[in-house]
Amino acid sequence: MEPYELSFTEASAMIAAKELSPVELTESSLKRIGEVEPDIHAYVTMTEELALTQARRAEKEIAAGNYKGPLHGIPLGVKDLYDTEGILTTSSSEVRAGYVPDADSVSVQKLTAAGMVVVGKTQTHEFAFGATTPTTRNPWDTSTVPGGSSGGSGATIASGGVTVALGSDTGGSIRIPASVCGTVGIKPTYGRAPRVGVASLSWSLDHVGPLTRNVREAALVMAAMSGYDRRDPASVNKPVPDWTPDLGGSVKGTRIGIPKNFYNERVQPEMWEASMAAANVLEGLGAELVEVEIPLADKVLSTAWTIMLAEAGAYHQEALRATPELFTDEVRTLLEVGEGVLATSYINALRTRTLMQQGWRDMYADIDVLLAPTVPGPAASADDPVFEWAADDIEGATTAYSRVCAPGNLTGLPAISMPVGYTADGGLPLGAQVIGRPFREGDVLRVASVYENATDHIGTLAPLKAAS
Repeated sequence: MEPYELSFTEASAMIAAKELSPVELTESSLKRIGEVEPDIHAYVTMTEELALTQARRAEKEIAAGNYKGPLHGIPLGVKDLYDTEGILTTSSSEVRAGYVPDADSVSVQKLTAAGMVVVGKTQTHEFAFGATTPTTRNPWDTSTVPGGSSGGSGATIASGGVTVALGSDTGGSIRIPASVCGTVGIKPTYGRAPRVGVASLSWSLDHVGPLTRNVREAALVMAAMSGYDRRDPASVNKPVPDWTPDLGGSVKGTRIGIPKNFYNERVQPEMWEASMAAANVLEGLGAELVEVEIPLADKVLSTAWTIMLAEAGAYHQEALRATPELFTDEVRTLLEVGEGVLATSYINALRTRTLMQQGWRDMYADIDVLLAPTVPGPAASADDPVFEWAADDIEGATTAYSRVCAPGNLTGLPAISMPVGYTADGGLPLGAQVIGRPFREGDVLRVASVYENATDHIGTLAPLKAAS
């Protein structure tokens, strides 16, 4: 087995025991990225020299007895929305083609302080405004999309380039690529992790978090990224617990909500069946399944898009007016639509979101977590990224993917996507999400971990061969 094939928990244990060097692991990671990158294009910028410098430093620190913990010496992919000091940070857009930050984002600061090794900047749908990441391909089938907007992060984990990569989630952009690339992805409670130094799509919907190969890794990295930072107006000053003790727990008596509406509408049968099979596994382990009605379900997509369009239009207003030709046609059109959103429409959407949050709070009086499909179907075709529900009902993949993920952003609740199976015809990954109560990330991690331990879906690398 090559070092890149190890999960990071396996690699971390070997590094701590001095059975594996961070340099060996980083070199293996860089080699694997080089092998598969011609096929998947997961990276905007590679940082080989920095990575090896950081790996050598980690090796010396560990040899000297200064082991910092399980993240020490582990390679990391950083979504190109996150500022990285002295490293090109383009948001996968010509608008920022020459932007080199003079400081790291808070998340990168925290993770490199914990000893992680930055191997490169992963592709995002331009400014995170989309869910297909057109620059990148899915390692499970390179004719399909890797999801988005954190598509490069999902693709590099699934192909073995790294075991951890950073994402951001405004309408599902961590959970979508996690689902279609067969990885784990966690979005924390809104305000749990600071977004300082991360380009915004929609201030009131943006979350930051990691994509990983398994649940334990998600818990470790999410904890390291979390904490109060007064520079982020949304940041909440709450203690960050150690979630790892929850991972070996039980779901006995846990009330898992099963939606009677919304999440089973315009969803491919295979996706719904895989999610319900996961629910049945958890029920067999002692959980209680409780049917629930999703409140204001008919308002989800319009509310999310109104808020997102208006806030994105405001964020990019100056650049849109100065250099509109530098945006892709898709994103420029969306931003122009955003500038046309009426103030009354935006305010009404904010009011509707408040009603949704109240409705979900009431719903959680009867359940501990909700389990549902992460997205309506597997990876869509890269050439024609749509879902056809009927002859006269064709839905673009970005809308379809974000439609099912958007409630997690509108409510700000913690959510994790986990692999729960594969399509029968093409072997493409299928994912389900577990959504919990505010600041109860431990609940969603525990449920996902118990499912992970009871099955063999999580942690599988795509069978992508090296490019010839």
